[in-house]
Amino acid sequence: METVIRSRAHVARLNLDKAQTALLDGQAHDARALWNLLHDFFTFRQGKLASLKDCDTAIRQARKEIDWLTDLPAQAAQAVLKTYYQAWKNFWSPEHPAKRPKFKARGRARMSVDIPQGRDLQITRLNRRWGLVNLPKVGRVKFRWTKDLPDVTKAGPAGRITGARLVKTATVWDIVFRTETTVRAPAPHQGPKAGMDRGVNVPLALSTGEHLGHGPWLTDGESRRLLRQEPAVWVDRQRRHQRRPKPAPPVQQGRRTGGNRTRRLAGRRVSEASSTPFRSTRRTRAASCCVSSTGISDIHVGEHVNVSTTSLSSTSWPGPATGSPDSTR
Repeated sequence: METVIRSRAHVARLNLDKAQTALLDGQAHDARALWNLLHDFFTFRQGKLASLKDCDTAIRQARKEIDWLTDLPAQAAQAVLKTYYQAWKNFWSPEHPAKRPKFKARGRARMSVDIPQGRDLQITRLNRRWGLVNLPKVGRVKFRWTKDLPDVTKAGPAGRITGARLVKTATVWDIVFRTETTVRAPAPHQGPKAGMDRGVNVPLALSTGEHLGHGPWLTDGESRRLLRQEPAVWVDRQRRHQRRPKPAPPVQQGRRTGGNRTRRLAGRRVSEASSTPFRSTRRTRAASCCVSSTGISDIHVGEHVNVSTTSLSSTSWPGPATGSPDSTR
């Protein structure tokens, strides 16, 4: 049976106290500052870039002269140099879409510390949900055990851990294990060639007319645990929605709720305002009309018309039977 090596990454949550978190934050800032120093040293000469050997020598000399650089482990510093030089290789490669390396800002750059040697981790499993890992200059730290790692337990897959990387998300630190496992080589496809189209309702649609689906995303036990972990308010809302009674007729529903009454009141105000003439206008524009004691005499569109409040009699004013428009105020 032919086998191949598959490289994968596994992310686990670290359980750190305040002192350990402060140490990792300091190491991450030191790694970012070292990147900026390397970028300055690598590009300060116009038209000539520094070699990899020169950068390595400069880092060794800087660790002797700068105190805060010693807080960063030596292997992590070498990993920063390796990552920086690889960034330039990606930029020079015409087949790679990488941009030119630049300085890393304090607030925008992702905080991370690399552990290139897998043998320094010394991973052990505590119980079903927790494991222990060794971090340089930090000590033994607990991490969340969610998957069997290769070459750690008997039930784990065959392979090894080549290193790790510590990455800070919004508020917590995660450890990313770099793993290599031995798996069976995929068998070559024996059938005819076919095109595939990915979708939502149908995961895979083949050009031969065949549709490929997928199984359930969660097992029965995972579904039950997810239901228990949901907030109680959401569960009650789902239960109320399942036993919701039929909606009442519109008339009875309007009697129970105050929304319809509010809308009716607003509609009455609009209709009353539209039927009531302007009280204090002396000059109107748009569709204006000349009003006299006998009613509307003529309509002038887009003209200024002088309207005298004394010419409005009780017969033409839509309001009280007697009195002037000012009496309605």
